[in-house]
Amino acid sequence: PTTSVTGLAPCSRTSPCASSPPTGRGMMEGAVLCAANHAPLTPLSFLDRSALVYPDRPAVVAAAGDAPARTWRETRARCLRLAAALAGLGVQRRHVVTVFAQNVPAMCELHFAVPMAGAVICALNSRLDAAMASVLLRHSEARVLFVDAALLGVAREALRLLSDAGATPPVVVLITELLDGCDDEGSTPSPGASAEHEYEALVSRGGPPEFAARWPADENEPIALNYTSGTTSRPKGVIYSHRGAYLNSLAAVLLNDMPSMPVYLWTVPMFHCNGWCMAWGVAAQGGTNVCLRKVTGAAIFDAVSRHGVTHMGGAPTVLGMIVHAAPEERRPLPAGRKVAVMTGGAPPPPVVLFRMEALGFLVIHSYGLTETYGPATVCTWRPEWDALPAGERAAIKARQGLHHLGLEVDVKDPATMRSVPADGATMGEVMFRGNTVMSGYYKDAAATAEALAGGWFRSGDLAVRVPGDGYVKIRDRSKDIIISGGENISTIEVEAALFAHPAVAEAAVVGRPDEHWGETPCAFVVAKKGERVEPEEVVAFCRGRLPRYMAPRTVVVVEELPKTATGKVQKFALRDKAKAMGSLSTSKIRVRQVCLYNCDGTKKNKK
Repeated sequence: PTTSVTGLAPCSRTSPCASSPPTGRGMMEGAVLCAANHAPLTPLSFLDRSALVYPDRPAVVAAAGDAPARTWRETRARCLRLAAALAGLGVQRRHVVTVFAQNVPAMCELHFAVPMAGAVICALNSRLDAAMASVLLRHSEARVLFVDAALLGVAREALRLLSDAGATPPVVVLITELLDGCDDEGSTPSPGASAEHEYEALVSRGGPPEFAARWPADENEPIALNYTSGTTSRPKGVIYSHRGAYLNSLAAVLLNDMPSMPVYLWTVPMFHCNGWCMAWGVAAQGGTNVCLRKVTGAAIFDAVSRHGVTHMGGAPTVLGMIVHAAPEERRPLPAGRKVAVMTGGAPPPPVVLFRMEALGFLVIHSYGLTETYGPATVCTWRPEWDALPAGERAAIKARQGLHHLGLEVDVKDPATMRSVPADGATMGEVMFRGNTVMSGYYKDAAATAEALAGGWFRSGDLAVRVPGDGYVKIRDRSKDIIISGGENISTIEVEAALFAHPAVAEAAVVGRPDEHWGETPCAFVVAKKGERVEPEEVVAFCRGRLPRYMAPRTVVVVEELPKTATGKVQKFALRDKAKAMGSLSTSKIRVRQVCLYNCDGTKKNKK
């Protein structure tokens, strides 16, 4: 049906009961599949177990404020009531329930409550603008929309656009909890505005008392729908199954070196691959979710010190916030141990790794995509590397490593599908296969077939295999993706906005190095004949049409773009120009230093 997520062809196998003859290849005589030895894998089981094993341990707490933590017993009860309430709103199996929120406690609960109602959770990027949010709401056919009060303004406009397009708007539930008391603009939203229901009231009211959680009948049923963040001009809806989420959650726990009862600080957005599957993984170990709405260096140090954080994650941007925190913002880490930080999105700069280690953080480098449930490889550290010089250690840690426990990775020639040699020079495409590769793209069979052609998921990223250990090291991105602060930015979308400018004739976008964000969009534009283009005005123009993080931060006006004989823009040449400009963040710091020294008068023109 078009109104629910399937993404899979009907299964050709059945699970026979004890009285049925065994079926399927590989079954031995006398073997059966029945309720006693077979149950669908689902991360919902993690919640049930933690509520039994760790009933009075803290499950969810806000990083700021004095609100008490909710225990695992309370959390399970709240999730069950919320699932019943969703059923009461007409939510059925495979219906999509969308969440548009930052890292608030409700996000943790909804990752269990929505699938407990048999539905599919779709966590939207909290940085979306109204236009894109409305597109994704329409494509997902969301039945219910949970809206963070801090994002209510964007949600209102998205719903208006949805209605104008003739689509049926979802039932709206407002999450009024504000950890910091205000939204990004500093104003307090009006609770109840533009919403039929309020979150806490819905939880309290619940549904029929006889309601039972709707566990999946088949572990390949969908549990989540995650939209890619712009690797093409049109985001795709990536389908996760209960089986894949279960397996990847356990892999994430193991690869994060996470023991029982960890304390996990939410610096990874929960909308991004369901928080790299840690939204479920923390529950598997009876851990504590410390929810942080606004990620800053000061907030991270405060949360780590206050709550005894043991693990966290994030893009290199988050690492930069930590190492660049002012002395007065820093707090002592929990005594006697390091805080494990899994990072991904771009190789962390060596200087950042040095400083993180000096501050007491253990960095674990990983790599993955939305289509692989988040991190799919990890640069597993070997004890013999401890004795290497600091520079060599950093170079090793910056590699993408090898696959984790739920799948396998290879670097292949995309035409021949042969594996490239581990010579550190021959490039191929990074490919994955295994149990934690997506089920497919929602409503896009052609894109699914293309991505999974040849029995491997094709990432579009180009890499080499390092001699000796065979670790993967990414060299380039074949689709010209820009990764800024861990978010994927499509150059096609940015270029479309530039072409809409009345004075722009041609445009091409590449990534410019940035010590804070990793890289940011850099636009090269050609003005129309007789027209004048002002870089600052172009930046403002794009910010009015794109989410702020997607808009170019650098605009270079050129007479012509470098092109091939067939008229294609040579982006490698533009990337070289952008790289030669240096880091945008460094350039800004230098400008400030010039002003300070000139005003001081003692070191004028020194920097």
